[in-house]
Amino acid sequence: MQTIQGSILRGAIGLLVATYVFVVASARAAGADTIWHIKAVHPEGRLLDVKAIDKQGNIYDVKAIEVHGNRHLLDIKAMVGGKRIPVKVLVSEDKLQPVKAILDDGTILDIKALTSDGKRLDVKGVQRSGAIIDIKAIGPDGQYYGVKAISPRGNLYDVKGIKMTEDRVEARVHGVDVAAHIKALPQVIYEGD
Repeated sequence: MQTIQGSILRGAIGLLVATYVFVVASARAAGADTIWHIKAVHPEGRLLDVKAIDKQGNIYDVKAIEVHGNRHLLDIKAMVGGKRIPVKVLVSEDKLQPVKAILDDGTILDIKALTSDGKRLDVKGVQRSGAIIDIKAIGPDGQYYGVKAISPRGNLYDVKGIKMTEDRVEARVHGVDVAAHIKALPQVIYEGD
C-alpha cells in the first residue's frame, strides 16, 4: 500500500514541478517587454548613442522593443514623455532617405548618432535591396557607420528599413508620409560568390 501511495505522491510532485516550470516559462515569455539599446558602430569600434532630438534640442532615447519574448522582429521607438513614438524612413526625393521619429501631432524629430565630442551625425536610409533599406549613421567624412540593436543579454541585431508594399508611400503616420518601417532583426550572413 505504501508503495502505491509513494508512487502516487512522486507522480503528483513530478506533475507539480512540470506545471511550475511551464507556468514560469510562459510567464517569462508573456512578461514585460525587453528594451534593447540602439547604437551606431564607429569604424574604430566605439559605440555611439542614437537619439531623437526635437527642435528645442531636447534629447530622447531610441530603443528596440522585444515584445513578450518575441525576438524575430523588434520595433524601433523613440521614448518621449513616457510614450513610445514611431521611428520611420520618410518619403523623400533625397538620395539618402531621412530617418525620423513622428509625434502624435505630426511633429518630426531628428534621429542622430552622438559622438563623444558632441557632434550629431545624421542617420539615414542609404541603400535599398529588395524590401530592405540599410540604415546607417553618416560620419563627418561621409563614411557609413552600422546601426545596431544590442540586448541586455548581449545579442546584436541589425537595424533596417522594411518595405511591406511596392508603393512609394508605405503608410501615413500622424499625417506624415512614410517610405518604410524601421525594425531590428537578426543578422544575416551573406556569403558572396
